[in-house]
Parts: sequence; structure tokens; C-alpha cells
Amino acid sequence: MMAKQLRQAAVLTAALLSVTSVNAFAAETVTIPAQTMDPAIHAKLPADIQKSGVMTSVNNGSFPPYEIVTGSNGLDGASADLAHALAEVLGVKIEHASVSGLSGILSGMAAGRYQMGIGPIGDYPDRQAKNDFIDFVKEYVVFGVRKGNPEKINSLDDTCGKRIAVMAGGSAEQVIRKQSDVCVKDGKPAVTVQSFSDQPTSILAVRSNRSDAFFSSQAPLTYFVEKANGQLELTGTGKSNGFGDIFQGTVVAKDSPVRDAILAGYQKLFDNGTYAIIMKKWGLEGNMIPAPGINLAKAQPK
Repeated sequence: MMAKQLRQAAVLTAALLSVTSVNAFAAETVTIPAQTMDPAIHAKLPADIQKSGVMTSVNNGSFPPYEIVTGSNGLDGASADLAHALAEVLGVKIEHASVSGLSGILSGMAAGRYQMGIGPIGDYPDRQAKNDFIDFVKEYVVFGVRKGNPEKINSLDDTCGKRIAVMAGGSAEQVIRKQSDVCVKDGKPAVTVQSFSDQPTSILAVRSNRSDAFFSSQAPLTYFVEKANGQLELTGTGKSNGFGDIFQGTVVAKDSPVRDAILAGYQKLFDNGTYAIIMKKWGLEGNMIPAPGINLAKAQPK
């Protein structure tokens, strides 16, 4: 047993060292340790899933660097790597399905078509009424703008009269609409809120000058800025931008029988170092949290 543990430790150490020496998104050079099924965690799954050996995770399209849709129901990115490792721990296969928008994810789970949304999806108290979140990251919300920031958007106060792209149905959309009301109340032009169904379309709107900024999560925006060949930059970093602590995670239906199994699976990936390897592989060190938890969010956006 001791020899096996030493071999596993050596593999984890080598993988972590390789992570620190690569570019933030040179993900193909990092090896993720294979997991073994944990019988105690497998036993937490409902009997029908244990029998079928399959769970379905739903997403709403590309959300780099977490979810990068590849072909028909294919998935790459940090969440895909986590899902694969989690599936090995649970002793099942996790298949992926894509729908349009957050509402499609939540309604599909409520109808029993999917067991989980790997996410990460924003955890807020109002969403906890009908869903549970197994949180595994902390996020920040900033602006993606054209290089040089021609519209001088550095905070929410700068968005009055501007065209701001957001993800439809997301928490950033709620915040920017509230800010538009503030603008009008103060005698300034309203914000033109442009709601899009996915991240790539929103980024394209900024790059093509149809939007002045994309107000969204820092992790994917960092990814898009890296891929934009110097055409984009981040602004509003280090500010609250209408939010308090933002926890994100895997979403399941309220009191779902798979919730505790997923939490236990994530805890094992945290404990054995695999979570850190995956997060660092995708340049997400700044979004890591010490331990996973259920419904960690305690406050709505301000």
C-alpha cells in the first residue's frame, strides 16, 4: 500500500511541476493522473445510475476555458477534464449535452433530462431555491473591451450610454440592468444592454464594434483576450463591479440524489491534487478555492 501511495505521489508531483512550466493555455502538454473508482462514493449514487453506469451533464455552449464544445456533444476545457476525473472516481461515464441558455439547463434538469450541469454556473441564493450548487471555483466579473479601451469603460459608472454585451439570463445581465436604472435616475443615458446566448458571440460583438464592452466572468474573458491577438484587453479588474463574493460550481436539481456523490467526488479530487493540476493546466490558479462546498453563496449581487 505504501509503495502504491508513493507512486501516486510521484505522478502528482511530476504533473504539478509540468503545469508550472507551461504557458497558461498550453493545455495539451499537461498530464492529468488517472483516477480509480471509490466504492464508497459510487455507493452514494442512486441505484438506477449505478445500474446504467451513465450520467448526463448539460452545458449551454462554449464557456472557455471551462467548457469548450467540440463537435456533436463533445467537450474540452477545465470542466471537461474535471468531469472525466469525477466520472472515474464515481465509477460511471459522464456524457455531455448542449442546450441554449441557462434557462435551458435549469429547466432540463427540473424535467429530469439531465442529472447535472458541470458548469461552473453562478451560485446565488435566489437560484438555490430550486437548485443546489456544488461550488468549486470563485469568480470575478470584469469588462472585455477593444484594445486601448476607446470608450473608457473601467467600472459600472462608465457604462451609461454605452452598448454592453452580457450573457442572457446570467447574473451580469441583472447587474447591468440595475446600473442602467441608476444611470437614468442620475440623468444620464441608459445602458444599451445587449443579451447574447453564448460567450463567443458576445466577444465577436465587441471585436466587430457592435458592442462597446462585454461584461462577464474574468476567467473566460482572460482566455478570449489571450486568443484575440492583441485586439482586446480587460478593464475593471480588482473592483466589485456590482458583485460580492462569487462562487460557481456544478448545478443539480434541488436535493438531487446525486448531489452528495458529486461533492464527495470533488473532495477527493481536491485532496489528491488533481483539481489543482487541472485548474493550473487551464490558467485558472486565481479562481481556485480551498475546498468544494454546497451552496456557498450567501448574498445576491448588490
